[in-house]
Order: sequence, then C-alpha cells, then structure tokens
Amino acid sequence: MYPIALTQQARLNPFQTPFFSMKPQQQQESQQIKRKLAAAASDDADVSCKYGSNKYYALCGFGGVLSCGLTHTAVVPLDLIKCRIQVDPDKYKSIFNGFSVTLREDGLRGLGKGWAPTFIGYSMQGLCKFGFYEVFKALYNDMLGEENAYLWRTSVYLAASASAEFFADIALAPMEACKVRIQTQPGYANTLRECAPKMHAEEGLKAFYKGLYPLWLRQIPYTMMKFACFERTVETLYKYIVPKPRSECSKPEQLVVTFVAGYIAGVFCAVVSHPADSVVSVLNKEKGSSTVEVLKRLGPAGVWKGLFARIIMIGTLTALQWFIYDSVKVYFRLPRPPPPEMPESLKRKMGLLDC
Repeated sequence: MYPIALTQQARLNPFQTPFFSMKPQQQQESQQIKRKLAAAASDDADVSCKYGSNKYYALCGFGGVLSCGLTHTAVVPLDLIKCRIQVDPDKYKSIFNGFSVTLREDGLRGLGKGWAPTFIGYSMQGLCKFGFYEVFKALYNDMLGEENAYLWRTSVYLAASASAEFFADIALAPMEACKVRIQTQPGYANTLRECAPKMHAEEGLKAFYKGLYPLWLRQIPYTMMKFACFERTVETLYKYIVPKPRSECSKPEQLVVTFVAGYIAGVFCAVVSHPADSVVSVLNKEKGSSTVEVLKRLGPAGVWKGLFARIIMIGTLTALQWFIYDSVKVYFRLPRPPPPEMPESLKRKMGLLDC
C-alpha cells in the first residue's frame, strides 16, 4: 500500500519530468531519446558498464585522478616560475628570467619544488571534478527532460561543472596552500613533510583553507569554461570541421579532436581564471593578508602578471587532461556518447520535420 501511494505522489509532484504519466510504449520511446541526450548512448556496442552506474562514475573519477594529477605534476617547473612571477615580479621578470634565476639559486632540483602537494592535491581535485561532473550532468539533464536538456545544454554544462568544482576545491585547498608556500617562500620548507606540520603549528587548520574562497573564485569560472567550452567545441568541430560523422571516426581520430578541443578550451580558461590565480598565489605566501588587501596592492595590472606562462601551461594542461580522460574511457570501454542532437519531437515543434 505505502509504496504504491508514494509512487503516485511522486508522479503528481510539480517538478516531475515530461516522462511521468506516459503510456508504457511512449515512455519507452522517450526514455530511449532521453538516454541519448543524457549521454547514455554510445558509439560502441561493446561497453563494460551501463551509463550512470556506480562503476561508470567510479571509473570517470579514476580518469580524473590520472588526468589532473599527472598533468599538473608534469608542469610543476612552469607552475613554480608562474607563481614566483606573481608574488615577486621585481626579481622574476619573465618566464626565461625566472628559470634562469631559479636554476642559478636552487639548481635543477629546485624546479621540482612542490611536486608532492601538487600530485596529491590535484589528484583529489580531479577525482571530484570529473566524477561529480558526470553525476551532476546526468542529474540536471534528468531534471530538465529531453527537449530542455538539449536547448539548455550549455547551461547544464556550466551548472554541472560549477557544482563539481565546489567540492573539488575543498579537496584541493590544503595541498594548494602547501605547494604555494614551498614554491614562493625560499627557506620555509623543501618538502610536504616539512611544510604541512610547520603550517599547522604556526596557524592551525585555517592555514590550509584561508585560500579557499579565492580558490573558488579562480577554479569555478575556470572549470565552467573548461567543460562548457570543451563540450561545445567538440560539437562544433564534428559539425563544421571534421569531414565525417563521429561514428565513422576511428578512436585515434576521436582523441585528436578531443585534444584540439581541450587546448582551445584551455586558452579561454587561463584568461578567465588568471586574476584570481594571482591572488591565491600571494595570499598563500603571506601571513595575515586578506583577499581585498592583496587585490588593492596588486592593482589592475598586477593581477595579470604571469598570464603568458599561464596560457602556455593551462592550454597544454587542459588539452592533455581531456586526452587522458577520454583515453581512460576508451581503455575501460565506458560509454562515450556522440555530441547531442536535437530530439525528433523538438524538430517537429520547430517545423524542421514533415509531420
């Protein structure tokens, strides 16, 4: 009795999707289209798991760990120079000058400072970022229904990525604070094992999270641009540039498209997030400073210091991240849907099909 009553109430709720209260045959047909729009469809008949299953989300999270952890660790030398340009532009005047000064003072080994917190922090961030993005994207698509999911797909990408990054930054913040302290304060600590206990002893737990708000300001716009721009760029490339449909492209050809779309998205990401990135770098270096104080001191020109280095770093990083993430999906035979297509029902409403 109770399960039946609850089911009936669920169907009567004002936020229901268009698929409730349909006839069984209509519901089955609609669900087929809905799954396609929600990224449940796949080019491959042979997939290892069902879209939306726990295994699917777990492997997406694992792909995020590899894509973010490995790529951010690989560009630690460039990230170190970028951070030093941001916090001490008088000493580190450019990328090449920054490398020269660092090599002269710290040697070749000095370019790897901060690799441990970078690897740990960004692996945790990647787990949440990519895993939760898939969860939130499916959730929001289901809430909107098939037609609105297509019409508002860019908004879905933006909302899903922002939701995912909110949690990802909470996971990243402690290691980001350690990384910046190691890279920008010579003599403070050389390793994560030295830095974390010292920060906790001096400032307590707040030392690891005082940069969380500017981190949100940096990472949430960055991730929104990263995912929305990538998704729409892939759609555009297959529609206007690639000479054949995605279903006819080989796996290597699809991964090339993924890399190109990732690099384009990365350039936009770097520009959007750079001012907040400058604030995070200075804030984690200095004790007792606030976001407003740092912004006033840096000024409009100061927040753009190191932009060229960041464009090179983030463009390459984002392209490699998407390439690794998509490669993980290929390796584990996860569902990899084609770009979204307009539902037949919406085409009829817009007069694009003969009734």
